[in-house]
Amino acid sequence: MVGPLQANCFIVGDEVSGEAVVIDPGGDGDAVLSVIGKRPWKVVAVLNTHAHFDHTGANGTLTRKTGAPLMIPRDDAPDLPLAHLAARLYGLEEKESPPADRILEEGDVIRVGDEEIHVLSTPGHTVGGGAFVTSIGVFSGDSLFAGSIGRSDLPGGDYDTLINSIKEKILSLSDDTPVYPGHGPATTVGRERATNLFLQD
Repeated sequence: MVGPLQANCFIVGDEVSGEAVVIDPGGDGDAVLSVIGKRPWKVVAVLNTHAHFDHTGANGTLTRKTGAPLMIPRDDAPDLPLAHLAARLYGLEEKESPPADRILEEGDVIRVGDEEIHVLSTPGHTVGGGAFVTSIGVFSGDSLFAGSIGRSDLPGGDYDTLINSIKEKILSLSDDTPVYPGHGPATTVGRERATNLFLQD
């Protein structure tokens, strides 16, 4: 967990090639780099599920120190340079993010050695939020949590859009797919399908 709001930051790597991506470096960039250095991984991309400051705070540190490109879904890209300003509304200071080097679209594939990361468009928490599907599970950002869903009352959010995104995109995955959310513990698609009260018809 990183940053003042304790967001989950993930390092996903391919053991054979040693390549890795960092998903949602929301802060504590030096600590993330320390973990990377223990492998050491070659970081080939920094991925944001969306442009909120608690998921983007260490973008600059990570991209500057690793040389990796920054990638984010298209409709959240314009908000990246403004994310640190939103932190001030909570009395927090966060570093400004650089702009994206690559804009991600639904269906894009990011290759990390022999691993493929597939991009899902999951708006609703933000106007352009996304999720990343890998062989080890789906990284859902702030769309879906264990037993809950992301907020939809912030600028760019919409409750109905969020529910549709979760049901049509994330719940289309197999029940045994692990879900790694932006905050809190991991879960599975099947568990959320069966028990998440926000997703019951």
